Amino acid sequence: MRLGINLGYWGAGMDGDNLAVAQEADRLGYDVCWAAEAYGSDAPTVLSWVAAKTERIDVGSAILQIPARQPAMTAMTAATLDSLSGGRFRLGLGVSGPQVSEGWYGVKFDKPLARTREYVEIVRKAMSRERLTHDGAHWTLPLPDGPGKALKLTVHPEREHIPLYIAAIGPKNLEQTGEIADGALLIFPSADHLEDTAIRHLRAGREKAGKTMEGFDVCPTVPLAVGDDVAALADLFRPYTALYVGGMGSRQQNFYNQLARRMGYE
Repeated sequence: MRLGINLGYWGAGMDGDNLAVAQEADRLGYDVCWAAEAYGSDAPTVLSWVAAKTERIDVGSAILQIPARQPAMTAMTAATLDSLSGGRFRLGLGVSGPQVSEGWYGVKFDKPLARTREYVEIVRKAMSRERLTHDGAHWTLPLPDGPGKALKLTVHPEREHIPLYIAAIGPKNLEQTGEIADGALLIFPSADHLEDTAIRHLRAGREKAGKTMEGFDVCPTVPLAVGDDVAALADLFRPYTALYVGGMGSRQQNFYNQLARRMGYE
């Protein structure tokens, strides 16, 4: 097991402390520092800042939102961050939710699994510096009957293969993540339920791809507070839990709420 930290969203009033935490984690030999985005701070800017202020720790996006960027732009960002950081970038992707996708980005939240699979195919092809062509249900590159031509990425990433993670919650998304990604970003993990709610679905996806779980990176985000008063410490995380379980998504579709229900919290 390796340890990482998640800075969450920048601009929440703890930015100076967050950078100090990242630098201390770097000094202590932590493996990775993640940063998030929703509809405030963007992850690449934060990760650039952290990478410039650290020496060894990896920096990762948890997540770059799929509706926010064309896949080729994501490949450009990943290659640039990997080059600038000396090969320390990890690319985490996710579809976000219907409220953010449609309300903030104006992108219809439909067919998230198919969209993710296609997005990953394009990003991987672009990062490998192949000439970029794609003919799918959601993206066509180059556009037909126009002046566009198949281009290839001009930036050379530091590494030949940038690790690609997907934020996965539901059974089908977890299985696809095991099939097409290098790792999974998990939220609200429970030791009592982890095998049933996540691992067995990831394993099924790995088997579908003809692979085992060996080398596949499972990254659960676990809030941590230190002290003697357990009830008071739990209070620190109630707003965080309520935001996701109660406020993320729509009345018809809230993946975090569904996860809580699968763990028995009706």
